[in-house]
Amino acid sequence: MQTKEKIMAKKRKKITFWKKIGFKYKLSILNENTLEDIFTFRASGISAFLVIGFFAALLVSLTAIVIINTPIRNYLPGYLDSEVRKDIVDNALKADSLEHALDAQTRYLENIASIFRGDTVIPPVLPIDTSSVSETGLGRSKREAEYLSNYEEQEKYNLSSLPTPSAIPENTIFFRPVRGVISSPFDPKERHFGIDIAAASRESILATLNGTVIFTGFDANAGYVIILQHKNGLVSIYKHNALLLKKEGEEVVAGEAIALAGNTGKLSTGTHLHFEIWSNGFPINPETVIVF
Repeated sequence: MQTKEKIMAKKRKKITFWKKIGFKYKLSILNENTLEDIFTFRASGISAFLVIGFFAALLVSLTAIVIINTPIRNYLPGYLDSEVRKDIVDNALKADSLEHALDAQTRYLENIASIFRGDTVIPPVLPIDTSSVSETGLGRSKREAEYLSNYEEQEKYNLSSLPTPSAIPENTIFFRPVRGVISSPFDPKERHFGIDIAAASRESILATLNGTVIFTGFDANAGYVIILQHKNGLVSIYKHNALLLKKEGEEVVAGEAIALAGNTGKLSTGTHLHFEIWSNGFPINPETVIVF
């Protein structure tokens, strides 16, 4: 009997609980003077719970949408937008490149300042006229004079035997034509009257001095070529370009882009610039006047 009474008591408690939840309450707003109902609201415990749960879920959803679609998400611990990461990496690479460029420019300016101060002396190479020198000191014989005359005529257009002139004016500052590594040096004995500079594809080729474009065109061996005429009989030549940016007759300034580095012409085996400097018809080793 006690067991049945306990079971019945538990059932009554359950029924009472659900009745309490389902019991409806009435909220009325009355006019104080007339006691008329102005607003009436009826709700049970279940409906109140559902309404509160709905508004809570709505608030959480709106908060999540705001965080996801606004920069606020970047302030959450452990969260960082992929675009922000990419910008950080790009900025770090740019800063590193600028640091290297600044360091190279500082060294270049230090070298120029050293030359101006006279700390670095570049002795001029004077041409030697051997035709007026006799080993015996007794003058030339007729046979010797004929031999020298024939030899000079044969070697007249042999540029590898020409002396290096010292006609470049002092304080002439040559601009480096392209960033890169010298892959082949100046060697007039092998008829290589310039230097080859390995560079990145389509890297800007810069004018080494102020001047005028006197030739632009394509050569089967040298590819796209551009030639500049400068003051004091100086000429600079740029070969194997991918694209020429200037036309004949145009004026250029030192450091101005005149072409893009390429790999054109039969004599080119990779992207590079073949660069030459000539002074009054004589080839000059670019490494003696430009810091690469």
